[in-house]
Amino acid sequence: MKVFDIRKDGLDEIRRHEGEEITLKGCLGERYIGCGSKEGVLHIEGTPGNALASYLDGATIYVDGNAQDAAADTMNAGLLAIKGSAGDALAYGMRGGRVYVLGDAGYRAGVHMKAYEDKKSILVIGGRAGSFLGEYLAGGTIIVLGLGYEGKSITGYFCGNGMYAGTIYLRTDKEPLNLSDKLIRRAVGRSEMESIIRPIVSDFASVFSLPVERCLEGDFIAIEADESKSYSQLYAAV
Repeated sequence: MKVFDIRKDGLDEIRRHEGEEITLKGCLGERYIGCGSKEGVLHIEGTPGNALASYLDGATIYVDGNAQDAAADTMNAGLLAIKGSAGDALAYGMRGGRVYVLGDAGYRAGVHMKAYEDKKSILVIGGRAGSFLGEYLAGGTIIVLGLGYEGKSITGYFCGNGMYAGTIYLRTDKEPLNLSDKLIRRAVGRSEMESIIRPIVSDFASVFSLPVERCLEGDFIAIEADESKSYSQLYAAV
């Protein structure tokens, strides 16, 4: 595995090794790391700046630290795994692939995520998420586990506001704050837990070496669009 120092080697030199497995040391706010990468494995040490893994198209990126705003913007395929927390607008417009955050996420995570045929975007947040989680969600799956926040609210205000497709799963029995009357909140049953949530959370737990049953214990609720209300009729066929 090759090791680079971003302040000495620069992003252009690092991009020449796309497709290989490399480690990038010394990150401190540098933007656009991993943008559009199609293959290879990138291990990042430090705190990458805005737009990490934007347009990611198949590569795998591991961050041993936090990430700033707009990580995985319009991501198309691959894996972004952040061992710390992420800033605002995480996975904005994400079209496919997996984004895993062990810690918390800021405001507007998962805004306008999408899914089309076999491309399904997946976002898992291990801690809690800020306000406007899944705003205008158009497809895909968001899971918030609330690890370490048991008994507390694990989302901010207006969870799922304007969503018209996809599903938000929350490991809680509490209703999110200011939930729109155009959304449905329902309990998750065993079949859905085993067929949808467990496989995703098992993969998340494997990436971060967590006990999967710890991540799954307790109740889950699902937030979805009410197809009888206006959002789904405006934006999607019903």
